[in-house]
Amino acid sequence: MSNYEDVLYEKVGRTAIITINRPTKYNAFRPRTVVELLDAFQMAGWDRDIGSVVFTGAGGKAFCTGGDQSDHSGGQYGNNDARGAVGMPVEELHSVIRDIPKPVIAKVRGYAIGGGNVFCTLCDMTIASDNAIFGQVGPKMGSVDPGFGTAYLARVVGEKKAREIWYMCKRYSAKEALDMGLINAVVPDAELDDEVMRWCEELNKRSPTAIALAKKSFNADTESIRGMGQLAMQALRLYYYTEESQEGVKALNEKREPDFMKFYR
Repeated sequence: MSNYEDVLYEKVGRTAIITINRPTKYNAFRPRTVVELLDAFQMAGWDRDIGSVVFTGAGGKAFCTGGDQSDHSGGQYGNNDARGAVGMPVEELHSVIRDIPKPVIAKVRGYAIGGGNVFCTLCDMTIASDNAIFGQVGPKMGSVDPGFGTAYLARVVGEKKAREIWYMCKRYSAKEALDMGLINAVVPDAELDDEVMRWCEELNKRSPTAIALAKKSFNADTESIRGMGQLAMQALRLYYYTEESQEGVKALNEKREPDFMKFYR
């Protein structure tokens, strides 16, 4: 795939920069976005001239805010003809970020919410502007990520904190994210681009085989999450067709609080 609509692909020296280019949508993704990201990560991952990959969002307001709820072809990851258990290949994208033999750095400005927060969790490292905001919204929206977004998050920040993040749907500052171990560094916004490139320049000097082996070794410890997540994503697809799940998106569109109480048995 060479002509992207939702994604920008750039090579700066030995670093590939992959950008979600939907700033008017706070870089929320639709099926096309996910398919283009898959292609871009595969291209960067197997390019022998590339030593590191940066994953970011266009504009200064958001890194990524998850699925585009205004896109009827897949806002709630369903009711469309794109690939994937939940209507678009999100789980495949999660896997390719883990599987390519290059370190992936998430560069975060503004909101990293929902699926965007999951991307930050999955990337090898995350560097954030001091204006970054992290969090989950799934249970408020009748949604959840029952794979890497939950189980792997518990490995990153600890079981108690991961449960808080998903159950309570709070927002966390960049400093709070750093303190819980969700990200690696926080810098002033004006310094973010240069800081990320400094990290990449160091990575690009490292032995590519050693880095690839290290990444595979780290992944091996949590590889069982992939199979569990694939099963859970199939169940999630069924859940998205229920009135309970659809209440979350309906409430958002109607600008009101969702009424989930009626679904308690």
